[in-house]
Amino acid sequence: MTSGGGWYERWFGEQYLQLYPHRDATEAGDAVRLALDSCPIPADGRILDLACGGGRHLNEFMRGGALVFGLDLSLPLLTHARAIGARVVRGDMRRLPFDGGSFSLVTSFFTSFGYFPSAAEDREVLVEVRRILEPGGMFVFDFLNADRVRANLLPRDERVVDGQRVVQTRTLTEEGHVVEKKIEILGPTDPLPHVFYERVRLYSAGDLQAILESCGLQVVQWFGSYAGEPLDSDSPRVILIGRAV
Repeated sequence: MTSGGGWYERWFGEQYLQLYPHRDATEAGDAVRLALDSCPIPADGRILDLACGGGRHLNEFMRGGALVFGLDLSLPLLTHARAIGARVVRGDMRRLPFDGGSFSLVTSFFTSFGYFPSAAEDREVLVEVRRILEPGGMFVFDFLNADRVRANLLPRDERVVDGQRVVQTRTLTEEGHVVEKKIEILGPTDPLPHVFYERVRLYSAGDLQAILESCGLQVVQWFGSYAGEPLDSDSPRVILIGRAV
């Protein structure tokens, strides 16, 4: 993430925490188990959860006794992570504040990629991941399934969360290569809704493999869910396991 005024700087704050106060801990546990089962690392190996948010994956790592650290840009989310005892740092994914070879495992969960204005900037993140991994270190990359998003895009939904009316509208732009979402939140005393945006570049599984491998991260396993199911066009997730070469 960057400090240059992207949509994520406004959205991943207090309103986000109010709307999603308890993201699924069971799902986070499944994701962490898949990562650890797929990535043999030394007992004293250091783990970095990239774009760690409020720390739900960090919490699962810590429950297992792992030496884990988190990085995110959002101060409100980092405050939440610190409250559960996590070791966290504020920083930019494209310029990680760590020495080369510092980690045995880096994880990127829950579609924390494709946020930047250009594909070249997205790639910078993976170059940095490779730099901070020790030789033979592992990378778990969890992304949305672009094929499924395109085939099942829900243009609009509306719900009420803690008395707030939440309307979400979604569109595909840039010839189907980007999904954009507008989030409008109207509280009972608000004269006008609070408006936030999300914008994620859609990469196919093949595209992701090519980018990872061009950055020195050899893809050694593929999964389509946190349960470790095979990847296909209807899989809920695209999860790639890469090794630093």
